[in-house]
Amino acid sequence: MTVDIAIPVYNEERALPGCIETLWTYLSERFPFAWEITIVDNGSTDGTLLAAEGLASAWPYVSVLHQDRKGKGLAVRTAWLASTADVVAYMDVDLSTGLDALLPMVASLVNGHADIAVGSRLASGARVIRGVKRDITSRGYNALLRLVHGVRFTDAQCGFKAARAEVVVPLLRRVRDNGWFFDTELLLLAELNGLRLHEVAVDWVDDVASQVAIPRVASGNLRGMLRLARLRLLGAATVSGLPQRPAPTATHPDAVLGQARRVTSRRRYASRAPVHLAGAAALVAYVITRFVVAGPGRRAP
Repeated sequence: MTVDIAIPVYNEERALPGCIETLWTYLSERFPFAWEITIVDNGSTDGTLLAAEGLASAWPYVSVLHQDRKGKGLAVRTAWLASTADVVAYMDVDLSTGLDALLPMVASLVNGHADIAVGSRLASGARVIRGVKRDITSRGYNALLRLVHGVRFTDAQCGFKAARAEVVVPLLRRVRDNGWFFDTELLLLAELNGLRLHEVAVDWVDDVASQVAIPRVASGNLRGMLRLARLRLLGAATVSGLPQRPAPTATHPDAVLGQARRVTSRRRYASRAPVHLAGAAALVAYVITRFVVAGPGRRAP
């Protein structure tokens, strides 16, 4: 099995060298699968691309992709679609998520138990050091996701994710967002289509130099939630081309089974979702986006 880890970067000339050195050392010493690192520069205006090319020349198994357009989601999509690895992953350049979570995350994909694996700062056992403002914003956003879409995953936005390539490619063809909502849209479509998600509790230390503009990101995320809620209400959230898991069977050869019942899957559940709740919550999200985040008298950006 091969694993390709993408590092999306935008104006990260300062942080990139330390990230690659730390990640390369960890993978070389502690990671049991064949691996490569792909730096994805998405429209940087500083010396990030030059730094990335220098790192790719200095370190084996490190390569660079460049795109002129800005967008974290676009960077991850570009890297994953271009990869030939069995498992694709990405992590933020600031390495806020502890690397000890990488192997448990990838192992669940390599052995076939899960389709997509995500790091979670809100799962039981996670240890997080972050400011109050960001913590409240993150918890509120994920709570709203559970209200609107009834999701089971706890943390949509942690920049630490991986997927089986054969599963994620059909999803990427349906994901529309190229920015910060990319992660949420990917996970929503995965869960609504019956894929198995695996969450790993992580250690996470907030990088105060992060370039995330919370109000703008929150506005875009809420609009994205509304768009996905509409797709669900219209029955248009199904993704074709996804590999199907075989039906569960008894492991013991002499098992005494009860009367067979229809297998319950998340995919069928998605089609029977309580649309009244999704619709009402989507309306709340729209009101928040237009009048609270954008402010009275002007449209949301």
